Amino acid sequence: MTFIARHRILLPVVSLAVLLAATFYMQPRAMSYFGVNLLFNLAVPIALATIAQMCIIMVNDIDLSLGAFVSLVACITATYLNDTPALGLLILLALILCYALLGALIHALDLPAIVVTLGMSFVWGGLALFILPSPGGASPGWIRSIMTVKPPLVPMAVVASVLIAGVTHLLVMRSGIGTVLRGVGGNARSVQRAGWPVIRLKALAYGLAGLFGVLAGMALVGLTTSADANIALRYTLLSIAGVILGGGEFIGGRVSPTGAVIGALTLTLAASFLSFMRLSPDWQIGAQGAILILVLTARLLFTRRDGAA
Repeated sequence: MTFIARHRILLPVVSLAVLLAATFYMQPRAMSYFGVNLLFNLAVPIALATIAQMCIIMVNDIDLSLGAFVSLVACITATYLNDTPALGLLILLALILCYALLGALIHALDLPAIVVTLGMSFVWGGLALFILPSPGGASPGWIRSIMTVKPPLVPMAVVASVLIAGVTHLLVMRSGIGTVLRGVGGNARSVQRAGWPVIRLKALAYGLAGLFGVLAGMALVGLTTSADANIALRYTLLSIAGVILGGGEFIGGRVSPTGAVIGALTLTLAASFLSFMRLSPDWQIGAQGAILILVLTARLLFTRRDGAA
């Protein structure tokens, strides 16, 4: 079991390393501070969105509204948070609370999360269009400053990704509450019998997802300097793929925060790699899917071989 667990971490790392080496081979000029910064420019919001999805998958649910939610947060950040910071902050806090209440509602009524979150995607999308009918707004100066910081030696995107992985690893894998949350995904009845209120734990997991979703939307606006009601719709599928690519599973509470961040970095790099190949944008999504299938197939082969041994 230890050997399999190691492969959950090693395989995403190897996948990222191979893709990075191939990118540097095709475009040697990318092997620089500026080049790496361009390659991973949008990695931070994708990594935060992937962690948000991981919080939901950790309790055996799945969120199909995450992309629309991040888009809504981006619209709020570029408008209310920029123009009236106090009101914008209150709205964002209310959204996190809504996510927590959504998790409690799904558990209390035993509703399928995939259906509820799909419905919520239309709610978030409608609110985003109401706030920002056409692309516009502006990034708050302090968010822009944070996202454009230039640390020495390593670009901000890489530094931030390492910090996200480290903090979420401590929260999910090392803390007591993180262990209990993963226990909900592994065996909710046992957690309930141990005296933990599962409905509150589900609300906490969804609340954490809402928090990371809000951070993803804010980071995205900090990079793009403006917003759009559809700016992050693809994050739904990217976040799911990032969690699975990073060693997570849809059942059993088996997730890896570090692996999820590495998965997000790999998906971000894959887009740049396919651009260097001059592949038509119409084919790039399919090619990204093919890369994901290859990595998951390799993980399955390693797992089966280890099980047979």
